[in-house]
Amino acid sequence: MSKTALICGSYAFDSIMVFHDHFKNHILPDKVHMINVSFLVPTMRKEFGGCAGNIAYNLHLLGANSIPMATVGEDFAPYLSWMERHHMNTKHIKVIEDAYTGQAFITTDMDDNQITAFHPGAMGESHQNKVSDASNADIGIVSPDGRDGMIEHAQQFHEAQIPFIFDPGQGLPMFSGEELITFIEQATYVAMNDYESQMLQDKTGLDLATLASKVEAFIVTKGGEGSEIYSSGEVINIAPAKADATQDPTGCGDAYRAGLLFGIMNDLSWKATGQLAGLLGAIKIAHPGTQNHTFTLADIEKLYQDNYGEALLA
Repeated sequence: MSKTALICGSYAFDSIMVFHDHFKNHILPDKVHMINVSFLVPTMRKEFGGCAGNIAYNLHLLGANSIPMATVGEDFAPYLSWMERHHMNTKHIKVIEDAYTGQAFITTDMDDNQITAFHPGAMGESHQNKVSDASNADIGIVSPDGRDGMIEHAQQFHEAQIPFIFDPGQGLPMFSGEELITFIEQATYVAMNDYESQMLQDKTGLDLATLASKVEAFIVTKGGEGSEIYSSGEVINIAPAKADATQDPTGCGDAYRAGLLFGIMNDLSWKATGQLAGLLGAIKIAHPGTQNHTFTLADIEKLYQDNYGEALLA
């Protein structure tokens, strides 16, 4: 019987802009306390995004059962139509009256560094959704969302004994060190990038080995350098998958997390799970936007064989 993933997190409209230079050439290190800069961005597009939306989309492409859970605004109709056209589950997408859907304004420079401004809008009401509303979840993820929603959903997963990934992303600064330790002690897995990992260590006062000992697996992504999975006292190094092109890093982390969920749902080894996750990130970075790429599970199995010289699903 196939498993079902409950994906708690944000849905958002992304305005993605490209700055045809390097941020480092325009930000003076000794003046960051009084920063006042403007970046000319001749390239801009609007996309469907949000962490939960992106994770659910990639899982859907893999043929996995996924249930996104989010709060959105009255302007969500175009996104809802997109989801319905792709036959995605919309049962737990709750519209909040007199609110906008979350809006992300993302600027990427020529080094693939990003500066993002985010208006949470209806996301701040995510606590109105309850994990128990979705009765058939086998695994979950708490990704960036409203503060109260993240706290409550983690607690609800824990109380229901549903294993889940804690993925704070850009939401990490909202929480104190004590709150972050509580999240980790409730979670089964933790996923974050290397910058967030360092911030977590600074806020909690705990080193990575200690944090990793509290969960079954602690995953740290490192962009083009691949990723590391800390599990059972070992570190599994995941080599980066080969990308056909480097178009847009936005949403690569979400694609990676979809791979993590798929691997866990299918009882893959951590090495295979990390390699699959990295492969999805490499596919995503070759396409602009977060939900403009497409593939089938058969495509992924072939690409996995080509990249790693072994079968994904035995």
